[in-house]
Amino acid sequence: MTTTSSTAYSRNLGDELRRLRQRFTGLRGRGLAVQLGWDPSKVSNLEHGKIRASDVDLAQYLTACGKDIDFFEDFLRRYHNAFDPYLAQKPDEFRTLTMAEASATRITAYDVLTVNSLLRTPNYDRALQAATGTTPQPQDADRQAVLRRPTRPDCVFYLHEVALRMRPAPTQVMDDQYVWLQANSAILRIVPAEATTAAFQSPCTLFEFERANPVVYLESDLAKVFAQDDTAVAKSQALFDLLDAVALDETQSRRKLAEYRGPTPLRALAKSQ
Repeated sequence: MTTTSSTAYSRNLGDELRRLRQRFTGLRGRGLAVQLGWDPSKVSNLEHGKIRASDVDLAQYLTACGKDIDFFEDFLRRYHNAFDPYLAQKPDEFRTLTMAEASATRITAYDVLTVNSLLRTPNYDRALQAATGTTPQPQDADRQAVLRRPTRPDCVFYLHEVALRMRPAPTQVMDDQYVWLQANSAILRIVPAEATTAAFQSPCTLFEFERANPVVYLESDLAKVFAQDDTAVAKSQALFDLLDAVALDETQSRRKLAEYRGPTPLRALAKSQ
């Protein structure tokens, strides 16, 4: 057992262990610790992803949960990279992302070509999935609940104006999306089209937590990437400092969104030329 900094993925797998304990043993953490001959803090730290367990520890834990050798080997394969500062996952894996969103105290995001997934209307999301040829995931519909919680994280979503010009859906769907963004303008800042330097920056999200290190998240059609390296975090913070300096404020962002509503957003396009 090694004490180390937790990562988004180690917390994800730790939570998976907790669920296994609850489902297959019916024991509380202290009860399982007694059964294994461990200190109760060891179970707690393991289930919170705070420590890197040895292969023997994991074998004992999973055996107590009634799991066989095939399950153990699969879990061990995933656990091997749990504490790496960089982690890549398949594009259809969502659990680590949703846990990061649910546990974050602050979310700062930047998107260039599309509206952030936490701010999409269902119809816009479906149209975008159809336009890009990707398969909708059942988790997508529930992720926005994190923004409706009384204790939701502090959020700032930077959205480049380029995304407003990209219209993957019919006019009514796009208008509904613009109205939804206007309704959430308190957490949205539009980056104007003339901010060309910002347009060349990579979209990313920075998750900050109360008792864990920040995590930078990037995604593409090929992979989801989580970076907890100090350099990656510093670069993302520098990006958001840049965006803060050039982005429109809340009132200006609402006005910019209004320019794009209607069958042909000619006013917005004319102003940019």
